[in-house]
Amino acid sequence: MTASAPSTALLTDHYELTMVEAALRSGAASRDCVFEVFARRLPEGRRYGVVAGTGRLLDAIEQFRFSDEEIEQLRRTRVVDDATLEFLASYRFQGDIWGYAEGECYFPYSPVLVVESDFAHGVVLETLVLSILNHDSAVASAASRMTSAAGDRPCIEMGSRRTHEEAAVAAARAAYIAGFATTSNLEAGRRYGVPTAGTAAHAFTLLHDDEREAFTAQVESLGKGTTLLVDTYDVVSAVRTAVEIAGPELGAVRLDSGDLLSQAREVRALLNDLGAQDTKIVVTSDLDEYAIAALAAGPVDRYGVGTSLVTGSGHPTAGMVYKLVARTDDSGTMVSVAKKSKDKQSVGGRKYALRRLNAKGCAEAEVIGLGEHPADDGDDRALLVPLVRDGEAVGREACTIEAARSRHEASRAELPAAAHRLQRGEPAIPTLFEDNLP
Repeated sequence: MTASAPSTALLTDHYELTMVEAALRSGAASRDCVFEVFARRLPEGRRYGVVAGTGRLLDAIEQFRFSDEEIEQLRRTRVVDDATLEFLASYRFQGDIWGYAEGECYFPYSPVLVVESDFAHGVVLETLVLSILNHDSAVASAASRMTSAAGDRPCIEMGSRRTHEEAAVAAARAAYIAGFATTSNLEAGRRYGVPTAGTAAHAFTLLHDDEREAFTAQVESLGKGTTLLVDTYDVVSAVRTAVEIAGPELGAVRLDSGDLLSQAREVRALLNDLGAQDTKIVVTSDLDEYAIAALAAGPVDRYGVGTSLVTGSGHPTAGMVYKLVARTDDSGTMVSVAKKSKDKQSVGGRKYALRRLNAKGCAEAEVIGLGEHPADDGDDRALLVPLVRDGEAVGREACTIEAARSRHEASRAELPAAAHRLQRGEPAIPTLFEDNLP
């Protein structure tokens, strides 16, 4: 944590701190515990999810400190008593955290994060952990479906104007991990190294007296390899003007409205007739994975995606929960605990996970061991990696944006073909608890 890094300690819910107060009073705050993050189910119809946000989470946990300012806020508003304030003033997470490496695919009941600490140090992280992982994983899961549908045609993230300004930065990072090529968001470029791209909107064309004047100004400024937006007025006329100004070296034209498939075919034929065979066609306009798949038959070279991406394509949260699954009893023995509420059940016990692969390297199941590592049949891949040890981050290399991007590509590639279908269906592979294996 640098001196200038803002505290994340109050990015939490009131009841996290009142639980600490009550646990300190009862004496249970020091009990060793295991907390687990998992999703009981995938969003309806989804075949897999994608873990994202882990790198951001490590930073946020480092910055989870109650400075004098935070302590005074809690004292003034009487959230907790003085004994709890004293505990919080010296709070530093001192436990261990394991998790699925960023970019990894996950399934129902996958233990995507395991937190081992005493109760007081672990419970206060719940809100922070879930707010980051639920948002980023929802975006990455939607992005993965989009890049899968797009195949080898690049996708551009351009949703900053459709979400909170900080969520936009996180969304750009998550989308890049799941295969997007670039983002329009400059802060994502500065903060995380996501490649940025962009040229002009309709306002630039409307600023000038006509398209010729606007296109000339853009080409003279940005070069012939720029992308010209050609649907402000008449598409055919605009394409002719664009090629006349930039010549066959024109980088791309962008379509942002109307019947994109038929327009793309018409524009491709026109560009070819004008000798601009190498000029690309970029399409935007409220695209999602279904629209991208529908455009696969057309001569489209790149897709720009905004609203649907940053809102998880209809599922803005991954539905992950943070549950206590084991704790020590009065004798110091670790015991499993689980919630039994209808439709909200959890499975007790510290979990270990591996991806069961067949001889061809194709995933067959998510195998979860309770209290011990599940047996590896020789082809399997362990999923939990160390992220924090004794309070110190040790998993940053697994969470770099390029490592996460490569990992996602490999993780998605090992899933069976059914995982890539957009039609509604069950998870691509089943989740099996080892004590239930045949």
